Amino acid sequence: MVNAFSLAKGMEPFPGYRLNQFLGKGGWGSVWKATNPEGKDCALKFLPCEHQQGAAQEIRALQAIRQLHHANLITIEQIWSIPRYLVIAMELAEGSLLDLLDVYYAEFNQPIMAEHLCSYLRQAATALDFLNARQHLVNDQRVAFRHCDVKPSNLLVLDMNVKVADFSLSVSATSPMCNYRKVGTLNYCAPEIFQGWLSDKSDQYSLAITYCHLRTGRLPFPDPPRNLTGPYVRPAPDLNNLSPAEQSIIARALAPVPQDRFRTCTELIEHLEKANVETTACV
Repeated sequence: MVNAFSLAKGMEPFPGYRLNQFLGKGGWGSVWKATNPEGKDCALKFLPCEHQQGAAQEIRALQAIRQLHHANLITIEQIWSIPRYLVIAMELAEGSLLDLLDVYYAEFNQPIMAEHLCSYLRQAATALDFLNARQHLVNDQRVAFRHCDVKPSNLLVLDMNVKVADFSLSVSATSPMCNYRKVGTLNYCAPEIFQGWLSDKSDQYSLAITYCHLRTGRLPFPDPPRNLTGPYVRPAPDLNNLSPAEQSIIARALAPVPQDRFRTCTELIEHLEKANVETTACV
């Protein structure tokens, strides 16, 4: 039986897929570099899953997203379950935008420059808008997909392209607002999620926090409580490390009421691009 301690270099968790190198572990699973049956490199993500019923539900959700095609969505090769794990085989990326932040600090002693960051996040924004549009046919019904875990480590870089990855918390929706369990990476969650709701602009909120993190090297909010037993209200964001033009734009994307945010993620990035061009021209 495969268990939490048996993942090791050289093993085959599924026929033809061989583990080569452990890449890292996050809040929702571990990732290995592997070789697929065609001999090509890929990434295998192992999500702990104790119950077969829960695994079946997650597989159905991931299989639906797997059918979607967009240049800035990571390609999922296969999905299967083994004892205690749900396993996702996908494209192998060179790293994430969080890794890129470390590179900027090492090379330039500063966070990612605004012009570069907007170029990266525009790609992510187009993919998120694609997901969030109610245009995907699932079981004869038009649905949208909310990613629900947008953060720098889930925005991968592959051949200079940014690809949105990790759909393990994604859900389908048929309306702008729906009930949602309080899960996700709390530092990046939209405030409605703390109240048990999910909106069509929750991913935009997380993208705005991602911008702050990569642009300034820190988050705009203090850490929320680890164990949320009741509703939680975020304090006002600290945006002092951003330029005045950036502050007003990010403040709108971080509006507590979803309807007060930008219409789309792409619109948010377009405003940031324009503001950064104008700021540069004035220098």
